[in-house]
Amino acid sequence: MEFRDVLYQRRSIRAFEATPVPPALVDEVLADALVSPSWSNTQPYKVAVVSGAEVETLRQEFRERFQRLAALQRAPVWKKALAVVKGGALPDGDFRPVLRYPEDLQPRRVATGLGLYKLLGIGREDRAAREEQMARNFIFFDAPVVMFVFAHKGLGVYSALDAGIFLQSLMLSATDRGLGTCAQGALALWRSPIAQRFEIPAPYQLLCGVSLGYPADAPVNRFRPDRQSLDELRLPPRTR
Repeated sequence: MEFRDVLYQRRSIRAFEATPVPPALVDEVLADALVSPSWSNTQPYKVAVVSGAEVETLRQEFRERFQRLAALQRAPVWKKALAVVKGGALPDGDFRPVLRYPEDLQPRRVATGLGLYKLLGIGREDRAAREEQMARNFIFFDAPVVMFVFAHKGLGVYSALDAGIFLQSLMLSATDRGLGTCAQGALALWRSPIAQRFEIPAPYQLLCGVSLGYPADAPVNRFRPDRQSLDELRLPPRTR
């Protein structure tokens, strides 16, 4: 594909086919992403790749954790305190989830959410349907492959910057090869399930997950949120 076609065709896929992705194809996508630029070529990122039978096990574990967390959010204070003691439901990721979006960014978040739920036919007051759609994040939207991206904490924000560039390269390569992706911050809520399966070097922190597979022919995959205009993007010059 032409570069511009790849760039504009890439989108967040929220419904995948069950068709397995050949391991060699996954490796090709990762190899493409490795040509990404990074700070002094430090390449401060690692990736854990889960597929096959193991992805089904992990899918079930993540969904159960989400269900317990969702139930806990509706529970009385004493149950929440007990959950802190028992563990398992509360997030144990390396980064605290965003609880409140900045006021200048909140309108875009709201518009994206409203647009997505409108496309899916989910009403604003239909809490059960909204929760079920949120739960689909934690079964990786049925993707046959899920990756977890880790960034080295030693370079601070620049590790996250480099990992973001790496992610863009990965997603564009996947698109060019007929695959779809969905980068998901939600999958960084729990580190422990990944730590149980992979040897993670101490300096590396879980940044996000990426679902990968063949896009299903589903309306949700045609959703495209608005982007800011060039005038909004550019900083205005100071007036003298």
